[in-house]
Formats: sequence, C-alpha cells, structure tokens
Amino acid sequence: MFDLKRIFHFGEVVDDYPVRVINEREARAAAGFLALFAGLAFAQGYLTGNFMWERLLILAFAVEFGIRVLVNPQFAPFMILGRLITRN
Repeated sequence: MFDLKRIFHFGEVVDDYPVRVINEREARAAAGFLALFAGLAFAQGYLTGNFMWERLLILAFAVEFGIRVLVNPQFAPFMILGRLITRN
C-alpha cells in the first residue's frame, strides 16, 4: 500500500535534532526568488499597465504556499529552486 506519510509531512529528519526541521537557507532563497519575481511583475505592471504578470505571480504564490503548507515543503517549486541554488 502507498504510504501517504512519506509525502504529507513537514520538514526533514536531521541527526542532531529530535524533530523534523526546515533548511532555513532554502526557505530564504525561495522567499528571495518570490520577492524578485514580485518586484519585476509589479514594476512591469506599473510601467505598462498590463497586469497579466501580477495575476500569474498571485497564482504561483498561491500554488507555492498551498504545497508548502498542505503537502510538503520539499515539493514546492520555489523551494526546489532554492535547494538547487543553496546546495553545498
């Protein structure tokens, strides 16, 4: 049978801690990417009057945080990007 606890949990197991934890560097990198894209989208909307990018950003933001909170932060797209950027 498929074990849903492998997908629907919060954080990763680290040897030094008794509870699951989130990599803070990944989370900050993901937040930075979201802030960068938000700034670019809002600037483009302000300068051109075309608000299509803001709509896409809001959709991406909702999907990202829906996955982070309801499923697992490990599967959120911007967290994956942050993990790739901050890996050692």
